[in-house]
Amino acid sequence: MAIAKPAGWTPDSWRAKPVQQVPEYPDAKALADVEKQLATFPPLFFAGEARELKAELANVAAGNGFLLQGGDCAESFAEHGADNIRDFFRVFLQMAVVLTYAGALPVVKVGRIAGQFAKPRSSPMEKKGAVELPSYRGDIVNGPEFTPESRIPDPKRQLEAYRQSAATLNLLRAFAQGGYASLDNVHRWYLDYAKGSASAKHYQQVAERISDTLNFMRACGLNASNTAQLRTTNFFTSHEALLLGFEQALTRVDSTTGDYYGCSGHMLWIGDRTRQLDHAHVEYCRGIKNPIGLKCGPSLEPDGLIKLIDALNPANEPGRLTLICRFGDDKVEKHLPKLIRAVEKEGRTVVWSCDPMHGNTITANTGYKTRPFNRVLSEIKKFFDVHGAEGTHPGGIHLEMTGKNVTECTGGAQAVTEADLQDRYHTHCDPRLNVDQALEVAFILAERLRAEREEKARGPKVMLA
Repeated sequence: MAIAKPAGWTPDSWRAKPVQQVPEYPDAKALADVEKQLATFPPLFFAGEARELKAELANVAAGNGFLLQGGDCAESFAEHGADNIRDFFRVFLQMAVVLTYAGALPVVKVGRIAGQFAKPRSSPMEKKGAVELPSYRGDIVNGPEFTPESRIPDPKRQLEAYRQSAATLNLLRAFAQGGYASLDNVHRWYLDYAKGSASAKHYQQVAERISDTLNFMRACGLNASNTAQLRTTNFFTSHEALLLGFEQALTRVDSTTGDYYGCSGHMLWIGDRTRQLDHAHVEYCRGIKNPIGLKCGPSLEPDGLIKLIDALNPANEPGRLTLICRFGDDKVEKHLPKLIRAVEKEGRTVVWSCDPMHGNTITANTGYKTRPFNRVLSEIKKFFDVHGAEGTHPGGIHLEMTGKNVTECTGGAQAVTEADLQDRYHTHCDPRLNVDQALEVAFILAERLRAEREEKARGPKVMLA
């Protein structure tokens, strides 16, 4: 079987390119030994699953679906456990159900999980008082403790990341296919949440409408026992392809097509700090057949975006490329329209997704890094408004969130204050939305999707003479 690959590309061709955000390991041989060992491990998923995700994203690109992508800022070895995975999966499904119901569109469910261990940093060094140490780059690289020993990059951490990813995937598959994701279960959780929510009256109204729909379906003979779609769901994984040695070690050839796939996650994305056209991360990602995400920040100009699209998706394959926009609520209206117009002018097919988290990070007066919830909502609103004005489909949302009741982002229905941040500030890196804030985003998005659906149903306005 001939192996299909782009011209000049091999799984290790990235090594001849400049590379950003890669740690300096003190023992090159130890790193090479770990990568060699990883290359013998089984893939974390099969290529057919990535093709299925690509097909679902192609539906989103055509305006007939919505992408819900979210999860931890950076997964932690210490917090890995069944309860944490279950709690995240539970709130994620609740969000997906309300979005599906309101938008009358299939929701593509992609978690930042089972591989989101590496983090880019704005500075290679971190300083506390007079002490300066290498920055924490995620558990796959070094430890969060501010000690010289913890901050030394250790290649053996990649083996632990693989094992944790495999265990997490195993549990997620069981949840998604074993009955836990039944629509009846999700709706019951939803009803319980609505009763105790600060916005209970509003949530209860939506919950009751979903209940009416489920009752109607049961009366028609459709239930979780006889309809697989009501008791199972597709759930995919994603992470930033930052540590390229790890990604190369898990690159495999699909035996049915001869294509290369990065088998560490269904969808991989390139960060805003590593999307240089002639650098290593773009080089690696252009050769694998996974769905690819590309973070688009304020410094990305239209001509640069088109060149990146041409490199990553030269065949203009629907579902291949998702543009994850992260500008900050005060920069969306300046930067997003020109990117949309360039993509539309060149006839490129992409999924447009909004990351309202990374451009809205501030340091509170108490010293904690946080994200004001009102800024998160503002960026989402402006993202939708711009797409409405341009006549394009706002295809998705990309959130850093958790299934725990943390206090890391200020605001929301529970009105988390700067003084509250110290109560349950558990993240090792960036602040995440808690359960209430994540569900609040889902309800606000649901109202927007419902309004757009009703506007489309009314059709174009007819002007009378």
